Amino acid sequence: MKVLVAVKRVVDYNVKVRVKADKTGVELANVKMAMNPFCEIAVEEAVRLKEKGIATEIVAVSVGPSNAQEQLRTAMALGADRGILVETADAEPLAIAKLLKAICDQEQPGLVIMGKQAIDGDNNQTGQMLAALAGYGQGTFASVVKVEGNKAQVTREVDGGLQTVELSLPAVVTTDLRLNEPRYASLPNIMKAKKKPLDVKTPADFGVDVSPRVKTLKVEAPAERSAGIK
Repeated sequence: MKVLVAVKRVVDYNVKVRVKADKTGVELANVKMAMNPFCEIAVEEAVRLKEKGIATEIVAVSVGPSNAQEQLRTAMALGADRGILVETADAEPLAIAKLLKAICDQEQPGLVIMGKQAIDGDNNQTGQMLAALAGYGQGTFASVVKVEGNKAQVTREVDGGLQTVELSLPAVVTTDLRLNEPRYASLPNIMKAKKKPLDVKTPADFGVDVSPRVKTLKVEAPAERSAGIK
């Protein structure tokens, strides 16, 4: 079974985010970037499925700037077999979902695993939109994933506790924090990842329009909290 894993390049979660002086967005110049933490969990889950002999190939996909190749190489160092980068400026969740659907049509994966949300946009939309566009079953906020034959059992974290759903493959699974603990890439694997194939595409290759539908008017930092009173 082929597993498709979507990864996103975001500001490292240890970095204190600063707003640009003109309030048009977040300062990205000379800021440490990393793979979205939920995407790391998705890559780890795919690698574990491969180690169990359930998955035969892991394809890491990213939609973003050319620098996102770093995050795809990281995914390959963790265990992905190859990478696909769709090079574009800031794409919205719907555009990303359309591009992922086009890649799914080409690659025909048995399972798509992705983070439930990115820590920059916090939208929590792409996985659900992809499942709707592709007509796949979806298991969101997954804390346990079991794949047997052409079915996947996903335990979801919901407000009232846990809900277990059974999905027919192909399906989309979005990962929650408690699904697993991502591993660190070893130095030999980082060196091997440099030789793994990485395709660079554009949205035009898939016939997808990524022009924005939402305009950001202003970005502001949250107000400083006043001191507490004893």
